[in-house]
Amino acid sequence: MMDIHQILKQLPHRYPILLVDRVLEIEKGKRIKALKNVSINEPFFMGHFPHRPVMPGVLMLEAMAQAAALLAFDTLGVVPDDKTVYYFAGIDGARFKRPVEPGDQLVMDVSLDRMKAGIFKFKGTTRVGDEVACEAELMCTMRRI
Repeated sequence: MMDIHQILKQLPHRYPILLVDRVLEIEKGKRIKALKNVSINEPFFMGHFPHRPVMPGVLMLEAMAQAAALLAFDTLGVVPDDKTVYYFAGIDGARFKRPVEPGDQLVMDVSLDRMKAGIFKFKGTTRVGDEVACEAELMCTMRRI
């Protein structure tokens, strides 16, 4: 488990783009389960959409990538510094199954499929309750700047 204070020490993201509130489970080198509480106060709801607030799909993918980064750092046993940047390298098979609205709680399950030559490949599923909201395969890499 990781609370928000531990997450802030690992991820460089801050409001309004920090999209992981808590880590519920982490299995080194294998999987992570993290959550994001979705509030009407999120800045993107002002424009997406004023008459029917829906979380943008790309932000669900970003939330999964942030959870994946936490898993990668834990797997490698590293704490990133100001010179470490964790980038998306690819997204495959992204599917959006249900809208995510204010008041929902996203539970992200991300598993590490492969780690080779600095490229990490993950499989992620985001749920609201028992319903799948989003799923995708993510490729990410870490770079020193």
